[in-house]
Amino acid sequence: MKVHTVDINGFKAELPILSLPSGISIAFFNLHGDSALTEHCGKELAKLLSDCDVLITAESKGLQLTHCTARELGQRYYAVARKSKKLYMQDGIEITIESSITTGKEQKLYLSKHDVDLIRGKKVGIVDDVVSTGASLTGLEDLVKKAGGIIHKKAFVLAEGDAANRDDVLYLAAIPIFA
Repeated sequence: MKVHTVDINGFKAELPILSLPSGISIAFFNLHGDSALTEHCGKELAKLLSDCDVLITAESKGLQLTHCTARELGQRYYAVARKSKKLYMQDGIEITIESSITTGKEQKLYLSKHDVDLIRGKKVGIVDDVVSTGASLTGLEDLVKKAGGIIHKKAFVLAEGDAANRDDVLYLAAIPIFA
C-alpha cells in the first residue's frame, strides 16, 4: 500500500493513500486508536486556540482531539455536533450540510441545548482533524452562528489540497490530494 509521510510539528505520521469513489485519492488521516498522535495534535492545537472561550467539533474523529485540546486549555466542557439526533437533544438545534469529500452525501448536524448554552456569546474555536472542501467546516460555522456563538478561530491538524491556501483556517501541516 502506498503511503504519504507527513510531519505534524515534529510527529511523523504515515498516512495510507486511499481511492475515493469520485476517482481522487487522499492520504487518509485517522486519529482513532492512536493515543500518542492524538495527544500530540491536541497539545499543538491548544497553542493555536489559547484565546478561545470554548471549543466545538463534529463527531467522530474530532472528539478525542478536541477532548485533548480542551484539557490542555483547562476547559472542562466542549461542544459536540452530532451526526444523528439523540434522545437528549430534543430541545437543541440542527443544520444541514452539503456533502464532504469523504462522505459524498448531504448530512445533518445536531447540537444539544446544553452545548447551545455553552457557546452562546462566547469566542468559539472550531476543531477538527482535516479541512478539505470546507463542507463540514461550513456546517460547524452555521451551528455556531445559529447558537449565538462568535466564531473566533478554526483549527485543524491537516489542511488537504487547496484548503492549505485558505487564510481563515489554522493548521499544523498540509497534505496533497492525489489525482
